[in-house]
Amino acid sequence: MHDTEKQQFFGLMADVYAFYHRDTSRFALNVWWEAMKPFDYPAVNEAINRHCVNPDNGQYVPKPSDIVKLLRGSTQDSALVAWAKVDKAVRTVGTYRSVTFDDPIILLVLQDMGGWIALGTKKEDEWPFVAREFENRYRGYATRPSLEYPRWLPGISEAQNSQAGQPVEPPVLIGDAVRAKLVLQNGSETQRIGFQQLSDREMQEALAPSSPRRLQA
Repeated sequence: MHDTEKQQFFGLMADVYAFYHRDTSRFALNVWWEAMKPFDYPAVNEAINRHCVNPDNGQYVPKPSDIVKLLRGSTQDSALVAWAKVDKAVRTVGTYRSVTFDDPIILLVLQDMGGWIALGTKKEDEWPFVAREFENRYRGYATRPSLEYPRWLPGISEAQNSQAGQPVEPPVLIGDAVRAKLVLQNGSETQRIGFQQLSDREMQEALAPSSPRRLQA
């Protein structure tokens, strides 16, 4: 969750405690916030609802560990959804344009995997292995405390224009536009991976017209 969602989350937890006829405290809310920050607000909301209607333990006020357990059970599905966004963006937007996603974990994972430009150099027979690596990395990040993430990932156009001192187009927003704008606003610019960090071979492949996954400008 983003810091901008903190008050909304605190309101949700106040309602949950009222539902169980319990009082809450600032300390309890802060514990909840730190535990839930790695997850998306809609997922947290849905997991709490699932707990409340659970016939086995729904009569008890939830603890953070209860909700984390429910959320971790869905990280595989989240990883598959995230990869579907990446795959679609590569095929429809291409790696010529810079991008940001509505899920900051996607940016972290792609940064670890070499960046947006490098992704476009992968061949068709490599794609299943790229997908598996992405999904495994995503699941690892999904259960960790919140970390800094890049605001966006540069594409070929930005890399070339930056080196030439030319104007740079804003990144394409992938997924939910409102959430993607929050990612763009709250991310760290210093962690963006630039074109110059690619090897000579990767740069040549990224610029080659025959590159199988890079759309033409």
